[in-house]
Amino acid sequence: MDSTLTHAVGAPDPSAGVALVSSAAPAPARGSRTRRPSTQWAAWAFLTPLVVYLAVFYAYPLIRNLDLSLHDYTPRAFVQGNAEWVGFANYADVFASATFPKALLNTALFTVLSILFQYAAGLALAVFFRTSFRLSGVLRGMFLVPWLLPLIVSGSTWAWMLNSDNGIVNAVLRAFGADPINWLTSPDWALWSVVIANIWLGIPFNLVILYSGLQNIPSDLYEAASLDGATGRQQFWRITFPLLRPVSAITLLLGLIYTLKVVDIIWIMTKGGPGDASTTFATWSYREAFGTGQPDFSPAAAVGNLLIVIALAFGFLYLHLQRRQDQS
Repeated sequence: MDSTLTHAVGAPDPSAGVALVSSAAPAPARGSRTRRPSTQWAAWAFLTPLVVYLAVFYAYPLIRNLDLSLHDYTPRAFVQGNAEWVGFANYADVFASATFPKALLNTALFTVLSILFQYAAGLALAVFFRTSFRLSGVLRGMFLVPWLLPLIVSGSTWAWMLNSDNGIVNAVLRAFGADPINWLTSPDWALWSVVIANIWLGIPFNLVILYSGLQNIPSDLYEAASLDGATGRQQFWRITFPLLRPVSAITLLLGLIYTLKVVDIIWIMTKGGPGDASTTFATWSYREAFGTGQPDFSPAAAVGNLLIVIALAFGFLYLHLQRRQDQS
């Protein structure tokens, strides 16, 4: 009687409570097991093109270049694929070659002079164009012309301008009563000629990067410095140059890596000559592989690997300095 009354009044039924709790609890998503694999497949789909690109255009050429330098690849062995294993003999021949000290010195001079003058000129132009004035955009666009021209056009133009007989540079020197200079055929001037041409080619890159960096410096700093009586030179050394250090570092690093592997402008103008007067590691490697009519791929690969090691050393040095700066 009591139990009947209790159910009639509406006392909670245990089974009903379980049902209510189970209905209130969030049901597991049906697609949870399928979403995770689909997300992984999407990630792999985006990652695969990058992995393929790095493998085909970076990993394989590096491995192939190392293989070339450790074997004796004649043209016949290159076609047949039966080159003799020689280990580090090609590197020993490169270091013992009479061309090595001259190429090392030329590479150092060509690289250091190019990036220093490119950076200095690019920074000066970037600071100059920071102040807006009429035709500033047009002038900046004109300074980009050397960067946009094909290198064969730039090299041929500089070769004509510095020609000993009918070049415009010697014509100007004659007009002022000076003796003409054998820019491209004299051992004393050939390297300086290609350095001048390469500086002209690299200024636009430095201008663009450094000008972009200047846009990120707040103008309030310059206004406050002006109110404090700071001159333009003081503003440059106390504000502009310190705040441009991160941008300057990456600009110099990229300029270094690019300049180390410059072949085209030197080959078009002097072919590394006369003799070895303007030969760098890059032109030496190219000449051994393609420039003599008798390809010698193994020494060329060994010289190319030296360039890779030098570039990697400076890259790791930059990362080390950047890490120290971040920690400080």
